[in-house]
Amino acid sequence: MNVSVKLRKYRAVSRITVKNQLMYVMDLLVRTLFLLIILYIFIQLWTATYAGTGEKVIGGYRFEELIWYLIFSESLVTAMPKLHITVEDEVKTGGIGYLLCRPVNYILYRYAEFAGEFAVRLVVNLLVGGALGLALFGVPGFGWGWLGFVPVAAAAVTLNFMIRMMLALCAFWVEEIQGLVFVYDKLLFTVGGMLLPLELFAEPFRSICRWLPFQTMIYFPVKTAVQFEAGRMLQMLGIQVVWGLVFGLLLSLVFRRGVNKLNVNGG
Repeated sequence: MNVSVKLRKYRAVSRITVKNQLMYVMDLLVRTLFLLIILYIFIQLWTATYAGTGEKVIGGYRFEELIWYLIFSESLVTAMPKLHITVEDEVKTGGIGYLLCRPVNYILYRYAEFAGEFAVRLVVNLLVGGALGLALFGVPGFGWGWLGFVPVAAAAVTLNFMIRMMLALCAFWVEEIQGLVFVYDKLLFTVGGMLLPLELFAEPFRSICRWLPFQTMIYFPVKTAVQFEAGRMLQMLGIQVVWGLVFGLLLSLVFRRGVNKLNVNGG
């Protein structure tokens, strides 16, 4: 069986997930009300900040660029599915054993679901958040940023999935993983660049953040969209590939050890 045939079943899983999500578009739109509330708070905060400093540009961002940055970053974060809840429940109840017997790779199966659900949520978030941005500032001059955002965001969500899956699989060894996921989410909010672009951090904290993987999941795709530079985008993709190899190896190791533990304990 060639690779394209093997991957066809995972594409089918993604399509089914997308269709399931589209059945509840109204629920998705209601969820975006939270996104609008967050954006409204940030708009008021940064309006006061720019007015108070009297600066037109802060950290290399004009006011409208910073708001668009927040629209993209908040849309990315709120679009992330709660993968850890599903996987943790399957591990604790033993349901993962039934899935391991199916003719699919468990990690790829969950990734196909994760990507499909994320795609629908992200599109809805960007439509709602983008409508707010258009109402405030008109059509943004992102140039190739719209196109560059797609591959960098795809790599970002893949890295995010790998880490979330590793944390979820820790349920093989620990009773509760919510604390681990909570810490990870807060790292994305801060050093990942969700709340602030990394340019607004003080040194040496800013330099430290650039050596961490969290920037690859939020800051990279948003920076590409808002302030596109082809050379920098390629550099970002290269960094994402390196971290992808690292996390891919770690995820494979954690998964194998977890499955071995399940088999040894007769799960």
